[in-house]
Amino acid sequence: MEFQKDNTFVTGRLKSVTYAFKGAVKLIKTEHSVMVQFSLGIIMTIAGFYFHISQTEWLCQTMAIGLVLSVEGLNTAVEKIADFIHPDYSKRIGFIKDIAAGAVFFAAMTAIAIGLIIYIPKFI
Repeated sequence: MEFQKDNTFVTGRLKSVTYAFKGAVKLIKTEHSVMVQFSLGIIMTIAGFYFHISQTEWLCQTMAIGLVLSVEGLNTAVEKIADFIHPDYSKRIGFIKDIAAGAVFFAAMTAIAIGLIIYIPKFI
């Protein structure tokens, strides 16, 4: 059976959104690092409501949460592809995985900095 591409604008976009949503759910349900980051995102969202953060703070916090989850998802994809291509240990594949994990580290450190900028003044 051959795959038929849906070329209509509306149904094609709806299918794309459906696949993207399914992928997000798979990430949250199967990847422990994403589970942790998603949970932290929920906690920070609750904190935002509790501390009545400003619109600008909401924008920064939402971008930080989205950045971390997005980069974490890309890191997971890189790891899965690398494991599929080369299931045995490889120094070169390990290097690639480390770089992808480093990208997550940068995103997480940025999110932490944003969180500290927003919430430290609420405690002082």
